[in-house]
Amino acid sequence: MPGMVRWIMRILVAGASGLIGTALSSTLRGSGHDVVSLVRRPAASPAEFTWDPAEGRIDDAALKGADAVINLSGAGIGDRPWTRHRINELSTSRLGPTRTLTTAMGRMASPPPVFLSQSASGYYGDAGPAVLSEDAPAGSGILAQICADWEDAAHEAPAGVRVVTPRTGVVLSRTGGALGKLLPLLRLGVGGPFGNGRQYWPWITLPDVAGAFDFLLTAPLSGPVNVCAPEAADVNTLIARLAGALHRPALARVPAPVLRLVMGQLANELLLASQRMEPAALAGAGFRWQHPSVAEAAAWVAARG
Repeated sequence: MPGMVRWIMRILVAGASGLIGTALSSTLRGSGHDVVSLVRRPAASPAEFTWDPAEGRIDDAALKGADAVINLSGAGIGDRPWTRHRINELSTSRLGPTRTLTTAMGRMASPPPVFLSQSASGYYGDAGPAVLSEDAPAGSGILAQICADWEDAAHEAPAGVRVVTPRTGVVLSRTGGALGKLLPLLRLGVGGPFGNGRQYWPWITLPDVAGAFDFLLTAPLSGPVNVCAPEAADVNTLIARLAGALHRPALARVPAPVLRLVMGQLANELLLASQRMEPAALAGAGFRWQHPSVAEAAAWVAARG
């Protein structure tokens, strides 16, 4: 970015094997950074360190000499039905790794100076059409509480560590992620909006998520940062643009009562909730999106290659 000094960094990544982690690690290595991953199996190379966040165990050598730690750990929000056990797992799979990292930092004489610990747009709950910048209050609901606790845990890092909690929106990818199940249906011409489609989804493409995290390593920002595209879009618009880029219709709307019947509370908080996030901090710091508009994002998703 213009005016920003870049240097080669040693970056420790937790959750490097997920959708965002894989793309981010590739982006960071492409920029010349030394990326080290935390894994829950025996380390297979010098670029890996084994940890057990459920037990709070980590090799402190993993953090030695690190310029930044990026925490992407957490069970998939929409992967399974929200039973009481699953909700507990969604929380503990985020708080455990975060606290394991902050506790390890606290044991070091010179902890890594930067800690990026992922949060999510779910922090805001269902906010309707209200524009949400980073100073908007937390919403209500299961996801809002999990995100608030997640961010609080990140701020347990030692004094002097710059803590950033990126509130990531709906990630648009060519495979996997939020579109993992919807995109094949759209390609077949049998997909469509959820509910009335007037709820806002704070969308962003996978390359822009990776670029935003890379940017946040050196940008003069701390605390919550909304990670989404600058162009707001409701679900009707987003699905229509994606279907149009694929040259398919998108007429098979899924009514809200059906979603609630099949998915329960998960439908209300993940598919039907409205969060019109504004990336005020990123824009103010000079971040540049590859896909700032829905049209550009849809074209990228549809391109495949």
